[in-house]
Amino acid sequence: MQILNGEKPANTTPIRVDFVPGTRVRYSGGGVTVEQQLMMDVTAKPFPALMREIVLDKLGMTDSSYEQPLPPSRAAMTASGTRADGKVVHGRWHIYPEMAAAGLWTTPTDLSRFAIEIALSKHGKSNRALSEAMTREMLTPVQEEAGLGFFLDKSNPGYFEHNGAEEGFQAILTMNAESGSGIVIMANSDNGIIVGNFLLQSVAEEYGWNYKITEHGPFPALVLIAKLKGTRAALERYTELKKSQSANHKVVESTLNELGYTLLSSRQTQDAIAVFQRNVQEYPKSANVYDSLGEAYMQAGQKDLAIQNYEMSLRLNPENRNAIDMLRKLKETK
Repeated sequence: MQILNGEKPANTTPIRVDFVPGTRVRYSGGGVTVEQQLMMDVTAKPFPALMREIVLDKLGMTDSSYEQPLPPSRAAMTASGTRADGKVVHGRWHIYPEMAAAGLWTTPTDLSRFAIEIALSKHGKSNRALSEAMTREMLTPVQEEAGLGFFLDKSNPGYFEHNGAEEGFQAILTMNAESGSGIVIMANSDNGIIVGNFLLQSVAEEYGWNYKITEHGPFPALVLIAKLKGTRAALERYTELKKSQSANHKVVESTLNELGYTLLSSRQTQDAIAVFQRNVQEYPKSANVYDSLGEAYMQAGQKDLAIQNYEMSLRLNPENRNAIDMLRKLKETK
């Protein structure tokens, strides 16, 4: 309840409805946390016990648990989460009261069992957890290509997927209920999805899957270079790619912006600032690049520089609501 209401010791804002549900897509861990509380209220059971009863045991997911924290016997089997720079997460991993959204401990084998059950359930071949009708509803797009708990691909019948990321852990789940082909990739690293996408692409090509490869351009490679060799090396590679004008490695405004936010989320604030500064040089007439640089300066505690960049963003785009809100916040706390 403290998380739902944004009360200490919660480190997040209150979870509140701010637009009509079902009218647009938003990835919402908060919404799933509401669902967790609803299930606990209706059944009067602790969430880990409830999920073991209605899902995990039914699917044979014996190496999975929603217990937070884990009991010593299970904790002894876990990997340690690692940040993007390779450092181990303090305490080896976080404890998440938001169990439904962030609290599943599992293995690639167990997660594969879950995906296979969904695929079989859609065709009425195994309905240990859900009915065929409920599974088909779950795999039907509600808005855009988002179903209920899964993301779909209208050009690829049967396809469903969902990635996951917590502090120090990342995972990829991709499955096709029509072909029966799928893969689960898990890593105890904040670089897991970036590396995993390269592996996923190779597997899809090797086995001839009807899989739509998401084109991220040179961004994933730049992230890996930044992590392994440093931000300066990544910017040097960016310069090389820009000069080459290769169609397969075309750099655009979002290339450095995504790299900057990746670094910012990894608490590499000064590196993020360097990347955003370079993007400002590349696209001096873009309101968005100044907005991003302002955010990085704000996170670094450099309020004056943050204000300067948000003001520049606002001059270029007077309707930038984020810049307006951030400027108000910054000036109130000066």
